[in-house]
Amino acid sequence: MQIIEDRRALHRIPELDKDLPNTIAYLRSQLEKLNCKVFSAMPGGVCAFFDFGAKQAIAFRAEGDALPIVERTGVNYASRHLGRMHACGHDGHMAILLELARRLSVKEKLNHNVLLVFQPAEETTGGARDICKTGLFKLYKVEAIFGVHLWPGIPEGVIASRRNEMMARTCEVKVDIYGKTTHIAKLDQGIDALNAGVDFYRRVRALEAALPKKVFRLLKFGKFESGTVCNAISDHTHMEGSLRAFQDEVFYSLRAGIVSIGKDVERSTGCTVNIYMNDGYPAVMNPTDLYKRVRKVVEFEEMAEPSMIADDFAWYQKSVPGLFFFLGTGDTPALHADDFNFNEEILIKGADFFEKLAESFQ
Repeated sequence: MQIIEDRRALHRIPELDKDLPNTIAYLRSQLEKLNCKVFSAMPGGVCAFFDFGAKQAIAFRAEGDALPIVERTGVNYASRHLGRMHACGHDGHMAILLELARRLSVKEKLNHNVLLVFQPAEETTGGARDICKTGLFKLYKVEAIFGVHLWPGIPEGVIASRRNEMMARTCEVKVDIYGKTTHIAKLDQGIDALNAGVDFYRRVRALEAALPKKVFRLLKFGKFESGTVCNAISDHTHMEGSLRAFQDEVFYSLRAGIVSIGKDVERSTGCTVNIYMNDGYPAVMNPTDLYKRVRKVVEFEEMAEPSMIADDFAWYQKSVPGLFFFLGTGDTPALHADDFNFNEEILIKGADFFEKLAESFQ
C-alpha cells in the first residue's frame, strides 16, 4: 500500500530542524508526478498547490522534521540516521498528505483550490511561523487550514477534536538563585540559596493552585538542584519548569506572578534571583465557527479535555482560521519515546478524513 510505503521510506531518513534534504527530495519525487504546482515557500519546506479554478483555497499541513533520539523499535524500516528518529509521528503525517495529494490529482472539480504545506522545524523553532511570514496564505487566498496529529491514548483510528482549547500555550521557566556559601556551623555568615529556592517553589505552586479549577493551566518544575556538599550552605539553586495555559490573560498573569515572587524572595532572603522565560508557542485554539462548519460535513469524536502539550500549528491559526485534529494510535508508546510506533493502517483513516473534508467543505 503506497501510503505505508511512504511512511516507511520517510521513517528511514529522519532529519532535524530545517535541514531536510533527503525528506524534501522524497516528497518532491512523489508530488512532481501529480497534477499540481510543487514549490518551496522556505528552506526545508515543500508545498503543493492543486488549482480547481476556485476563488479561494483551503490548506492542509504536515511536519517534516524528526527528533534527536536513538530509535529502539526494532522494525526493519528503522532509522538509517543514527541518533535521529521520527518519534512524533511526522512521518505518518507526511504520508497522509502524500496520499491526499494523489487523490486530489485525479479529481476534476472541488469547491476550493487546495494547498498542501509540508513544513520544517515544528520540534524546534516553529517552522509554521516562518511559513506564515512568507505571505503564502494571502497569495493563494487560503480561507482555512487543517492539521492532524497521531495521538496515543485515543482509540486506534478514531479522529477527535474540540472547539476552543485544544493544545496549550507553553514556555520554559528557568530560575537561578544566588546566595553565599559558608560552613553550616556558621550559617549566619551565609545566604542560603537552597532555602530561598524552596520558598520560591512553594509560593509559585500556590500561585498556580489559587486559580479556579475550571481554568486549564499547568505550572510545574521538573528540575531542582542546589548545593554541593552536606555541610555547607548552598550558594546556588537552579530550577527548570514549564508554564502552560490557553487564555493569554491567564498565561501572562502567571508569568507576572512568577517575576513578582522572585523579587519578593530577593528582598526577604538577600539572594539574587534571575528568571528566564522564553516565548514558546501560542495555544492551539479551534475557532467555534469553523468547528461547526466542519462538523456539518465530516464526522469526528468530540474531546472532553484539551491537551497540555504544545504544537506550532497555533501560528497558522494566527494567520488564517485553522482546525486541528488528533488521530488515535490506541495503546502505543508515548510520543517522543524511542520505541514509538503504531498500526500503519490508521493512516488510511487520516487520508480518508482529509479527502472528505476537501470535497465537502463549504
